[in-house]
Amino acid sequence: MAARPRVVVAGAGLLGCALADELTERGWTDVTVLGGGETDDRPGLVFRTDADRTLTEFAKYTAEKYGGLDGPWCFNPVGSLDLATTPERLADLKRRHGWATSWGVRGFLRTPRECADLHPLLDETRLLGGFHVPGDGLLHARRAAEAQVRRAKARGARFTAEEVVTVERAGGRVTGVVTATGRVRADVVVFCDGSDGLARPEVPLRLRYTRTSPLPELAGHNDDHVQAGKPVLRDLDTGLTVREHVDRLGIGGDWDTAVALLPALRDAEAEATTTILLPGTPDGQPLLGEHPELDGFWVAKAVRAEHSAGVARELARWLVDGQPVLALHGCDLARFAPSARFTAEPVRTGPFHERQLALGAHFGSADGWTRPERYSSDAGAEALVTRERVAMFDLTSAPRLAVTGPGALPFLRTMTTGDLAEPPGTLTGTLLLGEDGGVRGRLTVARLGDERFHVGAGGRLDFDWLRRHLPGDGTVQVHETTPGTCCVGVWGPLADSVLTELSTTDFSAEETYVGDVPVVALRLSTVGEPGWELHTTADLGRRLWDTLRERDIAVAGYQALTSLRLEAGTPVAGVDFTTEHDPYEAGLGDSVHRDKGYFLGRDALAGRSAETVTRRLRRLTTGKVLQGKEPVYVEGRAVGYVTSAGYGYTLGQALAYGWLPVEHSGSGTPVEIGHFGERVPGRVV
Repeated sequence: MAARPRVVVAGAGLLGCALADELTERGWTDVTVLGGGETDDRPGLVFRTDADRTLTEFAKYTAEKYGGLDGPWCFNPVGSLDLATTPERLADLKRRHGWATSWGVRGFLRTPRECADLHPLLDETRLLGGFHVPGDGLLHARRAAEAQVRRAKARGARFTAEEVVTVERAGGRVTGVVTATGRVRADVVVFCDGSDGLARPEVPLRLRYTRTSPLPELAGHNDDHVQAGKPVLRDLDTGLTVREHVDRLGIGGDWDTAVALLPALRDAEAEATTTILLPGTPDGQPLLGEHPELDGFWVAKAVRAEHSAGVARELARWLVDGQPVLALHGCDLARFAPSARFTAEPVRTGPFHERQLALGAHFGSADGWTRPERYSSDAGAEALVTRERVAMFDLTSAPRLAVTGPGALPFLRTMTTGDLAEPPGTLTGTLLLGEDGGVRGRLTVARLGDERFHVGAGGRLDFDWLRRHLPGDGTVQVHETTPGTCCVGVWGPLADSVLTELSTTDFSAEETYVGDVPVVALRLSTVGEPGWELHTTADLGRRLWDTLRERDIAVAGYQALTSLRLEAGTPVAGVDFTTEHDPYEAGLGDSVHRDKGYFLGRDALAGRSAETVTRRLRRLTTGKVLQGKEPVYVEGRAVGYVTSAGYGYTLGQALAYGWLPVEHSGSGTPVEIGHFGERVPGRVV
């Protein structure tokens, strides 16, 4: 591909225009944007605070960028006000305030009287409180799109109203697009709008949006230029949103709900009502990235307007620099399993499902799989039996790969931080890094033969990352084996005595039998107790389950597993650390073998070590059980945030992982954690 490739952006809406601006600013000026322009039919609401840090960063940048564009205002920071009419919602707003603090968004919890002062049309007697974020507000999508078009055109970008009819491809990559008037050559095609002929997990949401007749209470408060001066209102319990349109209100959602909160609407009329399609996916996250089956074909879909500039910036970084800066694992197109594309509900069951139902299992979902969360009302008992005796855990939903071929060893050595040049029967914990040294994933690699490797991955994105880097000479094959296999973790101090036929050598891998069931037995544990992961084919899964149960091995679910792994100090990729962190910050430096020779990300780690980091992932004891993503305070100042948390049943202690500046990361350091509006005491372990 040329140093400055030809790019076609399909979709000239707000996102497409933002992407053209970000690409041309970075020197990719051969950009053609196809499609119609932005309209004015959106409410234009910007709420920056989200449970997801990356979505918050998208919205923060969108507000910042659009607030600085030339011409008439594109972003009006009138603020936002989330309302609580129930005790449960008030508690949730306190938690939301904690998210804002964790992600660096200034916000305030307000009393009913303060809410009414901020927005005098509110009936304060119906409120219990609110969450006020002054920097939120309104964006004018058409103006923002036009301002970015002017900037992109000045750098060489071209815009035309023609729509893409088909995408041309050859040799597994895009070569251009066809419109009604001809062909446009392209090295990269980015679909931001319209149909691209691919099945994707999009679930659009319908919003009923009404503009009221003029309200006397708003007369003279705004003009056609400013349009609004009061914060945007939102009731998360009903989905209601309210904003000003000069002397009218725009209401998203149910009219009667709005009237109950704003008595001034009782004498108003609904002058214009439209139905607006809002982008959505099963998990509420955007769809970003290169299509797994077509090189050069990129997707940026299901993106809300409030995230448009932030998404465009990360996508431009991804294209131009080879990787984004923010952690995008929650937005990556490749995160969905093919069988789970159109629903967040579990649609796959493992071979143990029937046995688990008979035991009264309570199920959750993981990557489209049903997964036992617990077997009784007491997950603590399941954790305790693991610590005292032995228990088995269904690990079937965890992705598994087979890497084979004469080039398998050099490929895996190049892609991971560990030295895998060990004899067959060896198990190695290792990392996947990006070019910048950020941790993309954590793997366990079992060498089963000279050219055969079993890889335990952390998620579907690990498989996609390896596949994209396969050599073109056919010497390496990567296959996902998850659908046709199953896995049980058997852990506890009595594991050796109930599985006497297996090796007791740590970090070993062997192809053997449990009873008459052939298994790949991996000697490793994530819960701090000895034992194995036992892998077999799906058709023999129930036979393996029954064989283990006949040996009086207890069953335990994912809630117990989470508790045990927190006690054992086992962080999780994509949850506790992401691509934004290097191995030394995450406490994973022992998995990096720089002396083995080149591997992806090695050069970026030059000069870095556990002694040079400025932040660290640390385990905390906490005064209450947390839910994750809470702010961490030292000496009254917010300095970090919690990643994952839970209760250590066998320790009798609430535990959490959190990111802290290195100067506050020493063992024994007292901290406080923001928890539903309170400060909970904690300590660094």
